Amino acid sequence: MVKNITIFTTNTCAYCAMVKKYLDIKNHRYEVVNLDEQPHRQAEALSLSGALTVPVTVVTKHDDSQEVVVGYNLSKLAPALV
Repeated sequence: MVKNITIFTTNTCAYCAMVKKYLDIKNHRYEVVNLDEQPHRQAEALSLSGALTVPVTVVTKHDDSQEVVVGYNLSKLAPALV
């Protein structure tokens, strides 16, 4: 069961828009952290994902476990949402 979804994005990221569109279609609510507007959170995205790329989608479950999906990767994102 999903408690929270956070997506780290930038203004020019096409894959970020695709992830948000997928979540919209599936009726999932999510928080967007735009790293262009909040550069102080880049270290947070890096520590969660180990990657210097976006999107970084963090799915937090009700037991507070987290699944981190880097990029537009539906084979990882879809199962993380159930």
